[in-house]
Amino acid sequence: MFFIVVLIKSVMIFIIMANEVCEEFIDRPVVMVGLMGAGKTSVGRALARRLGIPFVDSDKEIEMAAGCSVVDIFSMYGEEEFRRVEQRVIERLLDTPPALKVISTGEGAFITPAVREMVLARALSVWLRADLDLLVRRTGARDTRPQLLNTDSRKILSQLIDERYKIYALADITVETRDENLRKTLGKVLKAIEDYSNKQEKE
Repeated sequence: MFFIVVLIKSVMIFIIMANEVCEEFIDRPVVMVGLMGAGKTSVGRALARRLGIPFVDSDKEIEMAAGCSVVDIFSMYGEEEFRRVEQRVIERLLDTPPALKVISTGEGAFITPAVREMVLARALSVWLRADLDLLVRRTGARDTRPQLLNTDSRKILSQLIDERYKIYALADITVETRDENLRKTLGKVLKAIEDYSNKQEKE
Protein backbone atom coordinates (compact mmCIF):
# COMPACT_ATOMS: atom_id res chain seq x y z
CA MET A 1 0.00 0.00 0.00
CA PHE A 2 2.82 2.38 0.92
CA PHE A 3 4.51 1.65 -2.42
CA ILE A 4 1.31 2.47 -4.33
CA VAL A 5 0.93 5.78 -2.49
CA VAL A 6 4.54 6.72 -3.24
CA LEU A 7 4.09 5.75 -6.89
CA ILE A 8 0.93 7.85 -7.23
CA LYS A 9 2.66 10.84 -5.65
CA SER A 10 5.62 10.43 -8.00
CA VAL A 11 3.34 10.35 -11.03
CA MET A 12 1.50 13.46 -9.83
CA ILE A 13 4.77 15.32 -9.30
CA PHE A 14 5.91 14.30 -12.81
CA ILE A 15 2.65 15.58 -14.33
CA ILE A 16 2.89 18.88 -12.43
CA MET A 17 6.51 19.38 -13.53
CA ALA A 18 5.63 18.56 -17.15
CA ASN A 19 2.79 21.10 -17.10
CA GLU A 20 5.08 23.73 -15.60
CA VAL A 21 7.66 23.14 -18.35
CA CYS A 22 4.92 23.30 -20.96
CA GLU A 23 3.40 26.53 -19.65
CA GLU A 24 6.76 28.21 -19.08
CA PHE A 25 8.43 27.48 -22.41
CA ILE A 26 5.68 26.60 -24.90
CA ASP A 27 2.82 28.92 -25.84
CA ARG A 28 1.98 27.53 -29.30
CA PRO A 29 2.00 24.25 -31.23
CA VAL A 30 5.34 22.50 -31.69
CA VAL A 31 5.91 21.30 -35.27
CA MET A 32 8.55 18.66 -35.96
CA VAL A 33 10.27 18.95 -39.35
CA GLY A 34 13.01 17.03 -41.13
CA LEU A 35 13.68 14.19 -43.53
CA MET A 36 12.18 10.72 -43.30
CA GLY A 37 13.99 8.67 -40.70
CA ALA A 38 15.03 11.69 -38.61
CA GLY A 39 12.71 10.64 -35.79
CA LYS A 40 9.93 13.23 -36.08
CA THR A 41 7.17 10.83 -35.11
CA SER A 42 8.91 8.96 -32.29
CA VAL A 43 10.50 12.06 -30.78
CA GLY A 44 7.36 14.13 -31.32
CA ARG A 45 5.21 11.53 -29.57
CA ALA A 46 7.68 11.32 -26.67
CA LEU A 47 7.79 15.11 -26.40
CA ALA A 48 4.00 15.34 -26.29
CA ARG A 49 3.85 12.64 -23.64
CA ARG A 50 6.53 14.39 -21.58
CA LEU A 51 4.67 17.71 -21.74
CA GLY A 52 1.22 16.22 -21.26
CA ILE A 53 -0.17 17.62 -24.51
CA PRO A 54 -1.69 15.90 -27.59
CA PHE A 55 0.40 14.46 -30.42
CA VAL A 56 -0.76 14.50 -34.05
CA ASP A 57 0.88 12.95 -37.11
CA SER A 58 -0.03 15.03 -40.17
CA ASP A 59 0.50 12.11 -42.56
CA LYS A 60 -1.97 9.99 -40.57
CA GLU A 61 -4.46 12.86 -40.64
CA ILE A 62 -4.02 13.12 -44.41
CA GLU A 63 -4.65 9.38 -44.80
CA MET A 64 -7.82 9.60 -42.71
CA ALA A 65 -9.06 12.58 -44.71
CA ALA A 66 -8.29 10.93 -48.06
CA GLY A 67 -9.32 7.39 -47.11
CA CYS A 68 -6.10 5.92 -48.50
CA SER A 69 -2.38 5.78 -47.78
CA VAL A 70 0.17 8.47 -48.60
CA VAL A 71 1.75 6.08 -51.12
CA ASP A 72 -1.63 5.65 -52.84
CA ILE A 73 -2.25 9.40 -52.95
CA PHE A 74 1.14 9.92 -54.61
CA SER A 75 0.57 7.14 -57.14
CA MET A 76 -3.03 8.06 -58.02
CA TYR A 77 -2.97 11.86 -57.88
CA GLY A 78 0.69 12.90 -57.87
CA GLU A 79 2.80 14.92 -55.48
CA GLU A 80 1.28 18.28 -56.39
CA GLU A 81 -2.19 17.20 -55.27
CA PHE A 82 -0.74 15.59 -52.15
CA ARG A 83 0.94 18.87 -51.19
CA ARG A 84 -2.36 20.73 -51.58
CA VAL A 85 -4.09 18.26 -49.27
CA GLU A 86 -1.15 18.39 -46.86
CA GLN A 87 -1.33 22.18 -46.66
CA ARG A 88 -5.05 22.12 -45.85
CA VAL A 89 -4.59 19.45 -43.19
CA ILE A 90 -1.71 21.25 -41.46
CA GLU A 91 -3.64 24.52 -41.50
CA ARG A 92 -6.57 22.73 -39.86
CA LEU A 93 -4.30 21.19 -37.23
CA LEU A 94 -2.84 24.60 -36.38
CA ASP A 95 -6.34 26.10 -36.11
CA THR A 96 -7.98 23.28 -34.13
CA PRO A 97 -7.93 23.39 -30.30
CA PRO A 98 -6.14 22.71 -28.11
CA ALA A 99 -3.54 25.32 -28.98
CA LEU A 100 -0.74 23.37 -27.33
CA LYS A 101 0.10 20.18 -29.20
CA VAL A 102 2.97 18.49 -31.01
CA ILE A 103 2.56 17.98 -34.76
CA SER A 104 4.81 15.65 -36.71
CA THR A 105 4.93 16.57 -40.41
CA GLY A 106 5.96 14.75 -43.55
CA GLU A 107 9.43 15.41 -44.91
CA GLY A 108 8.20 17.70 -47.68
CA ALA A 109 5.74 19.79 -45.69
CA PHE A 110 8.15 22.48 -44.49
CA ILE A 111 9.59 22.73 -48.00
CA THR A 112 6.23 24.02 -49.32
CA PRO A 113 6.44 27.83 -49.01
CA ALA A 114 2.83 28.30 -47.85
CA VAL A 115 3.15 25.61 -45.18
CA ARG A 116 6.51 26.94 -44.03
CA GLU A 117 5.08 30.46 -43.74
CA MET A 118 2.18 29.16 -41.63
CA VAL A 119 4.41 27.12 -39.35
CA LEU A 120 6.96 29.89 -38.78
CA ALA A 121 4.21 32.40 -38.01
CA ARG A 122 1.99 30.25 -35.80
CA ALA A 123 4.07 27.45 -34.29
CA LEU A 124 7.43 26.56 -32.80
CA SER A 125 9.32 24.60 -35.45
CA VAL A 126 11.91 21.99 -34.46
CA TRP A 127 14.21 20.50 -37.10
CA LEU A 128 15.62 17.08 -36.28
CA ARG A 129 18.85 17.08 -38.27
CA ALA A 130 20.32 13.64 -39.01
CA ASP A 131 23.28 12.59 -41.15
CA LEU A 132 22.97 10.49 -44.29
CA ASP A 133 24.14 7.17 -42.81
CA LEU A 134 21.58 7.36 -40.01
CA LEU A 135 18.75 8.18 -42.42
CA VAL A 136 19.70 5.29 -44.71
CA ARG A 137 19.74 2.83 -41.80
CA ARG A 138 16.41 3.98 -40.43
CA THR A 139 14.56 4.02 -43.74
CA GLY A 140 16.08 0.84 -45.16
CA ALA A 141 13.37 -1.55 -43.97
CA ARG A 142 10.40 0.67 -44.81
CA ASP A 143 8.21 0.57 -47.89
CA THR A 144 5.90 3.48 -47.03
CA ARG A 145 8.04 6.33 -48.35
CA PRO A 146 6.92 7.29 -51.89
CA GLN A 147 10.24 8.90 -52.78
CA LEU A 148 12.22 5.79 -51.82
CA LEU A 149 10.15 3.10 -53.50
CA ASN A 150 12.18 1.07 -56.02
CA THR A 151 15.09 3.52 -55.90
CA ASP A 152 18.63 3.85 -54.60
CA SER A 153 17.66 5.23 -51.17
CA ARG A 154 21.15 6.52 -50.34
CA LYS A 155 21.30 8.49 -53.59
CA ILE A 156 17.81 9.93 -53.13
CA LEU A 157 18.39 10.84 -49.49
CA SER A 158 21.71 12.49 -50.38
CA GLN A 159 19.94 14.60 -53.01
CA LEU A 160 17.21 15.54 -50.54
CA ILE A 161 19.83 16.60 -47.99
CA ASP A 162 21.49 18.84 -50.58
CA GLU A 163 18.17 20.35 -51.61
CA ARG A 164 16.32 20.64 -48.34
CA TYR A 165 18.67 21.08 -45.39
CA LYS A 166 19.15 24.76 -46.20
CA ILE A 167 15.36 25.16 -45.99
CA TYR A 168 14.95 23.10 -42.81
CA ALA A 169 17.60 25.41 -41.32
CA LEU A 170 14.96 28.17 -41.32
CA ALA A 171 13.18 26.36 -38.46
CA ASP A 172 13.18 28.05 -35.06
CA ILE A 173 15.20 25.26 -33.45
CA THR A 174 17.71 22.74 -34.80
CA VAL A 175 18.51 19.57 -32.87
CA GLU A 176 21.27 17.26 -34.06
CA THR A 177 20.10 13.66 -33.79
CA ARG A 178 22.45 10.72 -33.47
CA ASP A 179 22.17 6.94 -33.28
CA GLU A 180 21.15 7.23 -29.64
CA ASN A 181 18.26 6.24 -27.41
CA LEU A 182 15.00 8.16 -27.51
CA ARG A 183 15.38 9.55 -24.00
CA LYS A 184 18.66 11.26 -24.91
CA THR A 185 17.22 12.83 -28.06
CA LEU A 186 14.15 13.96 -26.14
CA GLY A 187 16.38 15.59 -23.53
CA LYS A 188 18.20 17.50 -26.26
CA VAL A 189 14.89 18.72 -27.71
CA LEU A 190 13.59 19.88 -24.32
CA LYS A 191 16.86 21.70 -23.61
CA ALA A 192 16.77 23.36 -27.05
CA ILE A 193 13.19 24.54 -26.49
CA GLU A 194 14.12 25.94 -23.09
CA ASP A 195 17.18 27.73 -24.51
CA TYR A 196 15.13 29.16 -27.38
CA SER A 197 12.45 30.42 -25.00
CA ASN A 198 15.00 32.06 -22.72
CA LYS A 199 16.69 33.70 -25.70
CA GLN A 200 13.37 35.07 -26.97
CA GLU A 201 12.60 36.56 -23.57
CA LYS A 202 15.91 38.44 -23.56
CA GLU A 203 15.42 39.93 -27.01
